[in-house]
Amino acid sequence: MSEHERGWSDAAPRPIPAVRFWRTLLRTAHLIAFGALYGGHVYGIPTERLEPALAAAVGTGAALMILEAMRESVWLVQVRGAATLTKVALVVAAQLLPSLAVPLLTLTIAIGAVSSHMPGRFRYYSLAHGRVVGRREKG
Repeated sequence: MSEHERGWSDAAPRPIPAVRFWRTLLRTAHLIAFGALYGGHVYGIPTERLEPALAAAVGTGAALMILEAMRESVWLVQVRGAATLTKVALVVAAQLLPSLAVPLLTLTIAIGAVSSHMPGRFRYYSLAHGRVVGRREKG
């Protein structure tokens, strides 16, 4: 199967109406929810009281992932997608290992900060292709 057939090509992203608005709205809500979850763990809030923050962080994160994958399926195999999938695994691990929640969630934040601010030649690098694939966006 070719790259084009898999949807992993250099083609322009699929147009989604008001995509910038939705990305900004979802990312803002996600940061607020994750901040509440992280702060709750840092300050020892009982995990059952953090369930709304966890649900909001997971929901907004899932919506962001779906939006990105719908626009460009290659996102899943680029460093930016792999970083996101790694963050998902760390959040799951934090829930399964509450005694390690703070370091795991701290690592999640660090991966997010680095992966979203690294140069495009790294962020858009495809782990499946061994090269930059897809259109690079600014902002």
